[in-house]
Amino acid sequence: MPIDVPGGVQVTIGDDNAVTVKGARGQLTRSFNRDMRITQEDKRLLVERPGDDRVHRSMHGLTRTLLANMVLGVSTGFERVLEVSGVGYRVQKTGDGLSFQVGFSSAVDYHLPAGIDAAVEGNNRVRLSGFDKELLGQVAASVRAIRPCDHYKGKGIKYLGEKVRIKPGKAGKVTKG
Repeated sequence: MPIDVPGGVQVTIGDDNAVTVKGARGQLTRSFNRDMRITQEDKRLLVERPGDDRVHRSMHGLTRTLLANMVLGVSTGFERVLEVSGVGYRVQKTGDGLSFQVGFSSAVDYHLPAGIDAAVEGNNRVRLSGFDKELLGQVAASVRAIRPCDHYKGKGIKYLGEKVRIKPGKAGKVTKG
């Protein structure tokens, strides 16, 4: 399945299957396996495999997906949204990072790497954006790991739309009432 290259995106295929993609948002470079043959025809990228054995089939799909993510990232970019939920839990944007108040005795500061931007909406929602999908996913997972969502109270940091199943607690607990 060919990958369409939008206008304003330049693709350079070098020696040893090193592909460089430049766009409006940035530049990404990645080396791929030598068995995969990457060619550019007009405004399309094609990935071909040498054989039909299992390793080449799986590598073919991985190479195509990584290339498609590179092209999409430098042209439009990617985004992840995290939600902070809990009484007194909040997030603030600092100079080059984020500061979380999530139930610890002091605030947890997180430094954002180059290429990742953050916007805080209200005081409980963080919108992370960037052009490298792999780095963006790692940063979102690291931020979520500061205080993962608790399954007993539902407090913590979670992805937007993530369902947290609340456990009932102790079975022998008697409520007054």
